[in-house]
Amino acid sequence: MKKQITNMSKESKIRPRKHLGQNFLIDRSILEVIVNAAKLTKDDLVLEIGAGTGTLTEALSRDAGHVVAVEIDERLVSLLRQKFFQYPDVEIVKGDFLQLNLTELTASSTLISEKSKVVANLPYYITSPIILELFRHAELFERLVVLVQKEVAERIVAAPGSKRYGAFSVAVQYHADPEIMAIVPPEAFWPQPKVDSAVVKMMIREAPRVKTVDEGIFFAVVRGGFAKRRKTILRALSMAGKTYPELASVKEDSIRRILAEVGVDSERRAETLSLEEFGRIADAIALERGELSQGEKHDVH
Repeated sequence: MKKQITNMSKESKIRPRKHLGQNFLIDRSILEVIVNAAKLTKDDLVLEIGAGTGTLTEALSRDAGHVVAVEIDERLVSLLRQKFFQYPDVEIVKGDFLQLNLTELTASSTLISEKSKVVANLPYYITSPIILELFRHAELFERLVVLVQKEVAERIVAAPGSKRYGAFSVAVQYHADPEIMAIVPPEAFWPQPKVDSAVVKMMIREAPRVKTVDEGIFFAVVRGGFAKRRKTILRALSMAGKTYPELASVKEDSIRRILAEVGVDSERRAETLSLEEFGRIADAIALERGELSQGEKHDVH
């Protein structure tokens, strides 16, 4: 695979662009891990983000019903369109993924599967924004299988109390059940990155892990708590109102009382709180703001 890709690079005079995070996968065994984790059928529409030289695209096309491959680099788009000219079930889309309409991108009346799958070697420089954008449209997808930096993978699966646990961990685990499928060394890419990578599978949940009355308040509490990571949850949330309007009207005394009511020690830090605890705090703040009736209760799935 490496020889094939490097020869392509020489013939087309296309060199990987570092600022676009272009590290092309050249290890066939890792390619198989990714494809196997996707569990593709001919009923599936697959969205690939950052198609690169088309190595993964070609592997996906063998098992999926339709592949929509997004690539921002116009040089590679031209190469991909030549390569897949005779592949009716492969659609090459030129553009910045974050600027595209995901509903339109995944629409297909000819496939049976109600939800699409995302399978991608994500550009490392923009991994987190891409994943968060996918979760904003979580209802469109059944699973995500992505190749990312190992450090990002560890953040995705991190548990409360671990050094990698943060707002990104909570956002992923709110929407999905993540699992690291394989650790990938730098030698699996050309050019080689300076860090290890990992294949991560994220199964989208039918309902969020935490049922909360107001997602806006929930994520404001999460982001506000982690924004001042070394401070107590009381101090962090007391300061968060300056940044997050959802919390602006809730003062320190109210937050102290709310934490006591929901059973969270005010001296704890955000990095120790579970999704359930963030949810209880968020619902109590919603009640404080008059958005939650006395009869409604917090629930965890």
